[in-house]
Amino acid sequence: MNTTRRGFIKRAGLATAGALTFPYILPSGRLFASTGIRKADHVVFCLFAGGVRNLETLQKAEGNLMTYTLPGTEAISSDILAGMDPLPAATGIPLQLQGSLFKDFRYKSGPTGHFNGHTTAITGVYTNTDLDIKTNPEHPTIFEYYRKHNSPSQTALNTWWVSNSLGPYPALNFSKDANYGAIYGGNHIQPASIISLGGYNALGNPKVFTNTQVTAAKSMRTFLDNNFANQTKAADAGVTNAESEAAQIEGFIQQSFNEAVAGLYNDPWNLGTAMNNDMYNIFFAEKIIQRFKPELLVVNMQDVDIAHSNFTQYCNNMRKADYALSHLWNTIQSTPGMANNTVLIVAPEHGRNLTHNSLVDSYGRYALDHTNDPTSREIFCLILGPTGKVKQNTVFTNPQGLGESIDIVPTIADVLGFYSDIPLSYRNKMGNPLTQAFI
Repeated sequence: MNTTRRGFIKRAGLATAGALTFPYILPSGRLFASTGIRKADHVVFCLFAGGVRNLETLQKAEGNLMTYTLPGTEAISSDILAGMDPLPAATGIPLQLQGSLFKDFRYKSGPTGHFNGHTTAITGVYTNTDLDIKTNPEHPTIFEYYRKHNSPSQTALNTWWVSNSLGPYPALNFSKDANYGAIYGGNHIQPASIISLGGYNALGNPKVFTNTQVTAAKSMRTFLDNNFANQTKAADAGVTNAESEAAQIEGFIQQSFNEAVAGLYNDPWNLGTAMNNDMYNIFFAEKIIQRFKPELLVVNMQDVDIAHSNFTQYCNNMRKADYALSHLWNTIQSTPGMANNTVLIVAPEHGRNLTHNSLVDSYGRYALDHTNDPTSREIFCLILGPTGKVKQNTVFTNPQGLGESIDIVPTIADVLGFYSDIPLSYRNKMGNPLTQAFI
């Protein structure tokens, strides 16, 4: 569906109806009450990110690399099987059968870069130029929409952005938009930062911190807290931390840091050497879910980006991301307050090229980039949720493509009941709620 037609339908419908990054708590604020009816009280959005090609996922060109999500027992290609880390055999009902799958989803516009793709997924607006990764996005994020328009209003304690890898991703928890901004931002946390220091990753290679190192880490955290306050003060005068909630998060961070130092996170899922950063990112998202039961949580995975140089490890990390996704859903379903009351949305930020590059891994497989070819825009979207709210074992296909990246933010807003309260001028820039997935 072209952009003009999408906009027309929307308007017609409206007319008729490295160092420690310390998460920060910001005050709530809203202008008017939400008028929508919720489909669920919690939404978790997982960016199955790093550039994932449908050819290896839904189409199973190398066998079923996502046995926890996709039905079928297709054997993994023998020429890459030797490079796979052992994982427990999938049991239970595949995730696809517990929700609705959009097979022809599209990241339709803008450069197929990771930050562009993440920004589109979190703002609901395509970015048609290369972004300045040193600044916050131009358009409001789902965190800001939630905190400003949800009723009753919620503090940032109830919304989290959990990102893998260092880099620009912390900038995605609030925008530069004058009507939103930091005052409506959510908590951001990069789990690898909690248990690493000076570039030494304590996830992959656990180390014992000395008292001097811990003191240095705390000093760095204080510096970053102050730096954030200085950056946002001019644009959002009067921003202060809610002391009682900041204390809760500080206790959570301190406990996590202490447990990491004690080696309790060396292998939390009992997978031996298979644990990677994506799994740890989901592990921390689960800790947040169990501790705070947030209404909105966004988490990403990034390790499949090794596809630029190593196809076999790309496939290996895809299997690990699939395992982590299933682990996340099982945690949600076993957490009182979130079980049977949570919608989980899963989508890559973009795909990868149909044609390989010139790099060959040790198993003789060519690597893959993502440079704006049509295949790099082909992704999927899986929506899981309670029986009676989300259509189960349903697959949507459409030769023209049913659903786009810009539809995820309005879908989250619709699930949580505040979509119609977002000003029309902002909604007109977004996609449309994926109502087809809901009963």
